[in-house]
Amino acid sequence: MLDTRTTPSAGLRLLGLSTGFFMVLLDSSILNVALPDISASLGGTLTGQQWTVSAYVIAFGALLLSSGALADRFGAGRVFRLGLIAFAAASLLCALAPSLPLLVLFRAFQGAAAAAIPASTLSLLGALYPAPAARARAVGTWAVLTGLGFAAGPLVGGLLVDLGGWRTIFLVNLPLALLGLALTATFRNAATPSSTFPAAASSVPPLGPAERPAAPSLPTTPLDWRSQTAAVVTLGLLTAAVLERSALLGLLTLLALPILLLTERRSPAPAFPPRLLQIRRLRRVTLLGTAQQFVMASVLFTLGLYFLQARHLTPGQTGLALLPYTIGPATIGPLVGRLVAARGPELPTRLGLTLGATGTALTALAILTGAPLPLLMTGLLIAGLGTPLTLVPLTAMTVAAAPPGTGGVAGGLFNAFRQVGAALGVAGLGGLVALAGPVEGTATALALGAAVLAGAAVLRP
Repeated sequence: MLDTRTTPSAGLRLLGLSTGFFMVLLDSSILNVALPDISASLGGTLTGQQWTVSAYVIAFGALLLSSGALADRFGAGRVFRLGLIAFAAASLLCALAPSLPLLVLFRAFQGAAAAAIPASTLSLLGALYPAPAARARAVGTWAVLTGLGFAAGPLVGGLLVDLGGWRTIFLVNLPLALLGLALTATFRNAATPSSTFPAAASSVPPLGPAERPAAPSLPTTPLDWRSQTAAVVTLGLLTAAVLERSALLGLLTLLALPILLLTERRSPAPAFPPRLLQIRRLRRVTLLGTAQQFVMASVLFTLGLYFLQARHLTPGQTGLALLPYTIGPATIGPLVGRLVAARGPELPTRLGLTLGATGTALTALAILTGAPLPLLMTGLLIAGLGTPLTLVPLTAMTVAAAPPGTGGVAGGLFNAFRQVGAALGVAGLGGLVALAGPVEGTATALALGAAVLAGAAVLRP
């Protein structure tokens, strides 16, 4: 049970939980403006810079599948605090990394630690605010605070690099982790299952008879490390094959796939639960979320390099230039929740994907024509507004489509595939910069990203 007998107040605990996830989202966007500085300091090619980003999201995405089970088994409070401690330790190792290969390894440690935080955060929020109305208000506050982490990443990262070099972007995590630990110290070992957290479920249309499972079908607590290891290795090989453009790594990926499938089939707790993937609505939502993250990660990666290398902006100026793209989740996220409640999830999703495609295409055109920076940033603003309009209703549909008792597993699956999309976006579209240069390569990557979002917008429900 959640211990609520001692201070700090619920509001301060909410701030502590938000600080943890704020830190995770901050690190998902802070690195892009520091990549050239890292390359100048540690050496390495563009592929090395891509690995610095991808190592984090691969470990984060694959281990998200286990985070809910870990929170259920060992207690959400304990898992949350251990995640904060591990994240801070990995951040310190990143800041001290003497070489690029070690930095990539420590970034993978960071991603693994980050995976412990989201599911445990939702479990603790559900226990801290058991009343639905209070929980809804708390979720709105949490969404704004954590969304600020993603929005602030490029700007904070750019300013820190200007002031003290790339190592400072990792050191900033240490006081954030300490603050989160201090404010959540009285959570004890709350073990509320993540699947009991019904985020936005009431705003989603009910499932049709063919889509609604008859009863709970998946365990929420078993953990199979063989399945998790097979998932991490396969995803890592797939990303490596794209990054390195290697036929050998591609062959190894093909050899790893049947091993993963066999392990999944025999596992009591598969990393990719087949019974969830058989639900048509969940498959569609997962595909759309993967497409959105594929484009978003590649936009941040390629544009960060474009502003630094082609426009010759400083890291701080690059952070400001990227701000229109990242500010959407922190500003209109709560409004999107109201829109979903009033009109259902389909309209906001299609509107978000359309805005994302339009804004990304306009940005690509601005790059190709050498348009003034304000015009380019206008395209980014349009594209960025599409992000919460897409992800908020997709999250709501994920929760609503999940069989009873599997909300945490379904949420982990949805977010894990999003991170896989991010890794492949950086590997695939990011590689175009190396092939065609920072101007043509970035414009081509963004044009392809716009096509992906446009295709997703017309995908049938």
